[in-house]
Amino acid sequence: MVDRRKVHGAEYEQMGSDYLEGRQLRSGAAGWVLLAGLGVAYVISGDFAGWNFGLAEGGWGGLLIATVLMAIMYTAMVFGLAELASALPVAGAGYGFARRAMGPLAGFATGTAILIEYVIAPAAIVVFIGGYVEALGLFGLTSGWPVYLVCYAIFVGIHLYGVGEALRLVFGITAIAVVALAVFVVGMIPQFSASNLFDIEPSSAAGASEFLPFGFAGVIAAFVYGIWFFLAVEGVPLAAEESRDPKRDMPRGIIAAMMVLLVFAALILITAPGGAGAAAIADSDNPLPLALREAYGGNTWMADVVNYAGLAGLVASFFSIVFGYSRQLFALSRAGYLPRWLSRTGARRTPYLALIVPGTLGFLLAAITQDGALLINIAVFGATVSYVLMTLSHIVLRKREPDLHRPYRTPGGVATTGVALVLAAAAVVATFFVDVKAAGITAAIFVAALAYFWFYSRHRLVANAPEEEFEAIGRAEAELAGD
Repeated sequence: MVDRRKVHGAEYEQMGSDYLEGRQLRSGAAGWVLLAGLGVAYVISGDFAGWNFGLAEGGWGGLLIATVLMAIMYTAMVFGLAELASALPVAGAGYGFARRAMGPLAGFATGTAILIEYVIAPAAIVVFIGGYVEALGLFGLTSGWPVYLVCYAIFVGIHLYGVGEALRLVFGITAIAVVALAVFVVGMIPQFSASNLFDIEPSSAAGASEFLPFGFAGVIAAFVYGIWFFLAVEGVPLAAEESRDPKRDMPRGIIAAMMVLLVFAALILITAPGGAGAAAIADSDNPLPLALREAYGGNTWMADVVNYAGLAGLVASFFSIVFGYSRQLFALSRAGYLPRWLSRTGARRTPYLALIVPGTLGFLLAAITQDGALLINIAVFGATVSYVLMTLSHIVLRKREPDLHRPYRTPGGVATTGVALVLAAAAVVATFFVDVKAAGITAAIFVAALAYFWFYSRHRLVANAPEEEFEAIGRAEAELAGD
């Protein structure tokens, strides 16, 4: 007889021990240094390309303001996530936090938003990788889809082999990209001129000036591109069940990653347009090598180094976000929010179906659309929605469960995550200014996912999945306190 119970509009089934035994990740595979490397790897491709389109939307001043605001949002959110990850160290991460704070519907909505971000982003990045390979004339390719196929096959395959091996490899690839960014910054410093930052001619928009050539609206439009300097760092807690000491390693790893990203965002935003001119790189798909060539009046060995290493940066982000989507899908599936068969793990404790199925979908999206900008804008919309829900989760849990054991506590408490919440909500609105089509596609995916939950999966949740057990324990403790 199946043990079923109903709680807050959702129906739970108690599964046997064999269910979770077939859904085990490899614990102890990563310390805080590898976690920090994972956090940087998620994001580093955004330093090489993408952010510069904000120059075309807001000018250097508009992008500067947008980047500072998004840096504040991410830093505040990261402090909140560090606390949540130390208190609730589960593979579900954002979904698990929202589940504990606001119930299964909010948990599923948060997990869906993260999944949209993490499934779509690699498809966008692999389109950019294909563009780099074609531009560099490698292998004589004139079409990107063979590159997409090879990338998914190789890097999903490495993740199938083992998480420890995958994280160490992505750490090494990220190190190459970091060295290239350092070479770029050092090379651009002698060419820097403040006048280059303001060489975009002011428009007739309200508030337009040399500093804000596209006026006040340009600042809002640049939000999305300020996000590219930090997009996906929030994925570090997805490795919670595979870290050595998540209560200690999670806060250290994600905060260290954020500090590195802040430094690189500041350096790139100042030196690239400051050396080459904002107008020269505003529409480039490969802005850093172009900036070096513009600054030095032709080709230079530094441009070649940064060009090839830019490919390493894109690979690092692609490789690491594949890890992210697999863990989010694994957690949602293990708990019954998505089909349970997707959470099965193999002999090497990797969720093979959660790696392969989204990878196949991502390859098809990349090959069919070949539109990296559209795909990344869809990913950004999903990300900003998840930021609203995750920061709200921190605030709700602080109010509802003040006695929850928190090995790490956010500096400033709910005031810090309150700032992140307001800025995240503004970022959601800003996505509509940049790409209404992408926002509409994402909204349609959300509606379909929530309908699936409401009519089907909420009646088939797994009571003894780790995220659900955390919630059940919290509920029991609250009831005891009430007595």
